[in-house]
Amino acid sequence: MKIVFLGDSITDCERDRSDINSLGNGFVKILADKLRPIYPDTDIQLINKGVSGDEISDLLARVDGDVIALKPDAVVIMAGINNVIHKYKDEKELDLKKFEADFKELLKKLKKEGMVVIFLEPFLLPAPDKLRMRKLFSDELAIVNKIALKYADEFVAYDEMFNGLTETIPYTEYSLDGVHPTHRGSRLIADQAIKAIRKHLL
Repeated sequence: MKIVFLGDSITDCERDRSDINSLGNGFVKILADKLRPIYPDTDIQLINKGVSGDEISDLLARVDGDVIALKPDAVVIMAGINNVIHKYKDEKELDLKKFEADFKELLKKLKKEGMVVIFLEPFLLPAPDKLRMRKLFSDELAIVNKIALKYADEFVAYDEMFNGLTETIPYTEYSLDGVHPTHRGSRLIADQAIKAIRKHLL
């Protein structure tokens, strides 16, 4: 079974882009190390196509070459946070209607190819400099949830999960900056993603 991971820096995690087998040092690598021993007799190929800084429109622009051309059985996507980050840090416009249209087109395009689509919800933890982003991010999440629940085969909700945990545990245990996960945060992402992937292993 071939699974492609598509996303931004949380997926990328310093992968070697010249090596198709490089999984980076984040949740994709952790997931691979946990998944393969469970199915020792199954040929599972995992390919990391995360690119740091990518927004949803960037994923849409490269999905043909980075995903569809590889003919995977499944694609695992985590993205969306950069649309908000770039709005606040780079003053880049965030048009939620365009965001919705791009996101819908991305998922529909993948489903048309017959592959399993697993969407991992982006998250934002309460780092002091990220608190101002929460309202807009929540508006974006409402769109993400609506589209993903309609078109994806699996939807894994992380924002409520992580923020629930930070009510009793410092958010820095899971992300120092509220966006990029620590190793503990990456393990949690991997553990929940595996549950979704295992439902579709051939």
